[in-house]
Amino acid sequence: MHTRATCCGAALGGIQLVMEPVSIEAAIEKAKKKGLRPGRVKGTDGIQFTKGRNDRIEVITWDEFRTTLGDRKLEVYDSGGFMKIMKKRR
Repeated sequence: MHTRATCCGAALGGIQLVMEPVSIEAAIEKAKKKGLRPGRVKGTDGIQFTKGRNDRIEVITWDEFRTTLGDRKLEVYDSGGFMKIMKKRR
């Protein structure tokens, strides 16, 4: 059986997080509910969700975020509301 879920490397008190891929639209909806916006680490092509209070992160548009995800073959993974951007699994 092939699963697209992945385990996050860190264990929390013996509990391992199982990260499930989510659509970009679902990720955007979850991010907006949490007050998060798309961001790019200044001087890099690294992207992340941000509240916009870090001087090293520039807020970008959701369209730029989508494009970067596609160009870099990235996907948003979720585990109980914790979202992480990682390389797509084959």
